[in-house]
Amino acid sequence: MKTKCIALAVAASLPALALAQVSDNAVRIGVLTDMSGAYSDLSGAGAVEAAKMAIEDFKAKEKPGFAVELVSADHQNKADLSSNKAREWFDRDKVDVITELVTTSTALAVMKVAKEKNKLALISGAASTRITNEDCNDVTVHWTYDTYAVANGTAKAVVQQGGKSWYFITADYAFGHSLEKDSSGVVQANGGKVLGAVRHPFPGADFSSFLLKAQSSGAQVIGLANAGTDTMNSIKQAAEFGVTPKQSLAGLLMFITDIHALGLKTTQNMYLTEGFYWDLDAETRAWSKRYFERMKKMPTMIQAGMYSAVSHYLKAVKAVNSDDTQKVMAQMKKTPVNDFFARNGRIRDDGRMVHDMYLMHVKKPDDSKYAWDYYTVKQTIPAAEAFQPLSVSRCPLIRKSAS
Repeated sequence: MKTKCIALAVAASLPALALAQVSDNAVRIGVLTDMSGAYSDLSGAGAVEAAKMAIEDFKAKEKPGFAVELVSADHQNKADLSSNKAREWFDRDKVDVITELVTTSTALAVMKVAKEKNKLALISGAASTRITNEDCNDVTVHWTYDTYAVANGTAKAVVQQGGKSWYFITADYAFGHSLEKDSSGVVQANGGKVLGAVRHPFPGADFSSFLLKAQSSGAQVIGLANAGTDTMNSIKQAAEFGVTPKQSLAGLLMFITDIHALGLKTTQNMYLTEGFYWDLDAETRAWSKRYFERMKKMPTMIQAGMYSAVSHYLKAVKAVNSDDTQKVMAQMKKTPVNDFFARNGRIRDDGRMVHDMYLMHVKKPDDSKYAWDYYTVKQTIPAAEAFQPLSVSRCPLIRKSAS
């Protein structure tokens, strides 16, 4: 009895964090993304691989006292499939966090399930500002970029270069609508005007009718409020139909994989806004070369953002020694994000992770000196300017007096 009492006394004296609190002594991460569709190249298997790299590096460096497991699935860009998979993972497979979620409709669907189940959602690939505005919640972090940030860079630069009149070709779902809206606001705020817009089904293949409408508008700039293969098909068909070079194209959301696929001859002199570039500095190059060894291509900002988000999450779990959603989220929000992806990034109360963004100019073929040498950094857009200010937030979690 005496020995038992001593043991109990010792246990009671241990700090709370010394006791294992990670459920099942395992953290389970679910990567839900487009593995086979329009966004598979810019996200897809590369996003899964980036998450695996984050887990491997965390285990090697932090040596956690709990297991870390990863599951992945193809959501096929379908909201209903995504919400069903989220329920299955949370309820049956004891997944703690679902991440990536390219395609806004799938992200919004999973966010609702995550809130219902009190689990975390870390979004890298989806773009709409609805995620941290009307549909925000306290279990979601929007990590890599959004439509406000890319519009604030690309549309502003094009207008300042003389592209004053615009016509939009827009993917007909939440992401496209958000990108058109945010870009239109930037165009008009900088003295330009919007002559009209046409919306195409997602995903699309034949853009001829939409391009001809844009051509007949007489706009100087055709804003492509789409992404992935939709953007690439739009650019290719614009050349085929003689829309370019008479009118300029603005790829409002383009990725380095798009530039690689289309080639510098087709994309030279285009502006685009990125949250990451592999050749930015020594840190980005070191990580990206490791990624290249696995995937045989350089990472997009979505794939790099995946690594960053998963790493930050795992470090928070270790710090609080718990996979409890609210404890982990609180730790993530109070800890700055400092890695090769973001310097002094931070997670705001609306769930937006704010960090610097970069305005890029695509090089001419003769100016590219080595493989994947595609961009010149024209401007670093500070975090405070890159993302929508809280003072105009529509997130119910934000008081209107916030700044």
